[in-house]
Amino acid sequence: MVDMASFLVRFRAARTTLRSVSFIAAASLAMLASPPLSRSAHAMNIQTIKSPGGINAWLVEEHSVPLIALRFGFDGGNSQDPAGKDGVANFITAMMDEGAGDLTSSEFQERMEDIAMRMSYDDAKDAFYGSFETLTVNRDKAIDLLKLAVQQPRFDAEAVERIRQQLLANLAYADKDPEKVAGREWFATAFAGHPYARPSNGTVETVSKITREDLAAFHKRNFAKSNLKVVVVGDIDAVALGKMLDDVFGGLPETADLTPVEKTMPVAAQQKIVEMNVPQSVAVFGLGAMARKDPDFMAAFVVNHILGGGGFSAKLMEEVREKRGLAYSVYSYLQPFQHTSILSGSVATKNESMAESLAIIRAELKKMADNGPSPDDLTAAKDYLTGSYALRFDTNSKIASQLLGLQIEGFGTDYVDQRNKIIEAITMDDVKRVAKRLLKADEMIVTVVGKPVGLDKGASPASGPAAGVGSGATQAPAPAKSANPG
Repeated sequence: MVDMASFLVRFRAARTTLRSVSFIAAASLAMLASPPLSRSAHAMNIQTIKSPGGINAWLVEEHSVPLIALRFGFDGGNSQDPAGKDGVANFITAMMDEGAGDLTSSEFQERMEDIAMRMSYDDAKDAFYGSFETLTVNRDKAIDLLKLAVQQPRFDAEAVERIRQQLLANLAYADKDPEKVAGREWFATAFAGHPYARPSNGTVETVSKITREDLAAFHKRNFAKSNLKVVVVGDIDAVALGKMLDDVFGGLPETADLTPVEKTMPVAAQQKIVEMNVPQSVAVFGLGAMARKDPDFMAAFVVNHILGGGGFSAKLMEEVREKRGLAYSVYSYLQPFQHTSILSGSVATKNESMAESLAIIRAELKKMADNGPSPDDLTAAKDYLTGSYALRFDTNSKIASQLLGLQIEGFGTDYVDQRNKIIEAITMDDVKRVAKRLLKADEMIVTVVGKPVGLDKGASPASGPAAGVGSGATQAPAPAKSANPG
């Protein structure tokens, strides 16, 4: 007769050993996912692949490391959330490993763990992103799981309710975060009446109403071959990749059923204050910018680096922090979307100093618009931006993310070789002209969360979580999740 106590001891020991093996494999994958690559960005051989089934992808072969990194995106994103159901796309990002095909949530995640496979999803305003990494030795098993997740997510009732509670808890926490509330309110103000104004993560009200049918409908409308972009980097050749593409994506509908999204620009200058009982106010500021493929975009990218994107060397940091000690951090960045483009930034400071900080920021925008940067500033910015570009391509995962970003933005494989040449060709006349075109301080839209002293609340009434502002938040405006623009 089996001694049950001894059996349980041996069983638990075996489970511990298996988990240790899985942990070691996962740790190995994490290390291999970021190996330093010896070649430069300009030395990459980016192949354009078309699978037997007609699916296009970019491939960078790297056989020195037994790892495959895949990034893919579907045009659409959370701007495709149904009216009154804000947060559907974000909800789905948390559901894609919660069971697929014949596998329940726990079965699916156990199989992922057993083969040290990494898979995650993210939503942005214009795209829904997927990330997948596997060791070469586990490629076939990992691809089978990825295929199930992409083509046959289950959206089981138990998993939907469990994830819903997690999302609602996140929303409640976000409503107390001044930076997230400021970002949400900035988009709501700048793009009122447009899908970009909606809270990407939804609200307590909308997330509470999302059903399994809503998730399945979004998946059916958005996951298709017509709006799919794919990049693969690592230990795989073109023939094997072609088969993999058809396996993973071949069963999707041919054409996505996307709701058209109109081009837009931020509304006229406004200032909105959301009262929150915190010792330090947070402001998000921004204005309209030029589109990604506008001939002036890269010059604007350089101008912004000098203004607020260059860390401690930036003018905003110098004036607000270094000279006056008003804030720990202040920054700006240029962010193109598919249907608009913005220059945005943020500053956090004590309530008594917010008015002064915003006045300095406006003054710096006007100064740069009137005079442009100095020759030394331009040279330093160009040297940094060209010299640091290779660091975006020093791991397989970074390469895949950067190249997917270029695909989403509509560029070809030659952009990697041309990018630094474009920056090097930018002249003083270019940056002065573009600074004047871009930096219209009197058009700046500002949202402030806190209890700032000496600020006009503007045309919009003050509000806050306790005063009826809809629950839910997005981060302050942030660069595209697939890659840095420029």
